[in-house]
Amino acid sequence: MTEEAPWTIGRLLTWTTDYFAERGVESPRLDAEVLLAHARGCPRIALYTAFEEKPDDETRARFKDLVRRRAGGSPVAHVVGYREFYSLEMSVTPDVLIPRPETELLVVTLLDRLKEREQPEAVIADIGTGSGAVAVAVAKQAPKASLTAIDKSPAALAVAQRNAEKHGVADRIRFVESDLLGAVQDPVRFDFIVSNPPYVTTNELAGLEPEVRDQEPRLALDGGPEGVTVIEPLLAQAAGRLAPGGGLLIEIGPSIAERVERLIEATPGLGRRPTIKDLAGHARVVEAVRSA
Repeated sequence: MTEEAPWTIGRLLTWTTDYFAERGVESPRLDAEVLLAHARGCPRIALYTAFEEKPDDETRARFKDLVRRRAGGSPVAHVVGYREFYSLEMSVTPDVLIPRPETELLVVTLLDRLKEREQPEAVIADIGTGSGAVAVAVAKQAPKASLTAIDKSPAALAVAQRNAEKHGVADRIRFVESDLLGAVQDPVRFDFIVSNPPYVTTNELAGLEPEVRDQEPRLALDGGPEGVTVIEPLLAQAAGRLAPGGGLLIEIGPSIAERVERLIEATPGLGRRPTIKDLAGHARVVEAVRSA
């Protein structure tokens, strides 16, 4: 009789990867590694030097529960309670959109614009801050900046504030509950306004993966029939709240890029800059400047 092979780190990862793949999980190996590292209480990279290690029963039990929840349709970020964004661990809950890698381009572009300024100080608004990922990442990289993180959801703002405190930047971020800039009285003008608004069209929403469509807040996804229900009033408000020469950066989906570009061109007080594409060549960040 052949003795069963021990359940080592390597074997657990292989089995779980196959199990997830059979169930149509989009990134089965990555998800298996994230969950096992979380159960083990170690960085994911530490798994690569521990393939022959046999985890104890408690670790295996924790891992089994995490795998069960992931296979049941819960996003990995909800299962472990965080998602890495711009090399920072951001806490997430079902109240906020899970930070995506493509949104890092919004941060990179803003940081580039800050470097182009003669003075490092800048006053920035992050509209629809959600988990606070963009505001926190910018605050970490731009110590002279002060930010106002805005969201209409008090539950989302609570998550954003926790992330700011976790990463030591809460003293430079003000949190305001507001629908766009409606309730933001101070400051009157911003050097930059950034936003990752809901931009998925209502038709596109139905085709999203169930774990996105059904598990993440619809408020942060649904941009209406043309994807610009929030973006259109955002442009109008931003035009009146940017300092002369100030910049507006908005993450968008490729399918609505031309529509948003036309809206910018039609908004008094705004001049459009070239749209920025992501690494896949898709239009991802539209940019406008407040005319003097």
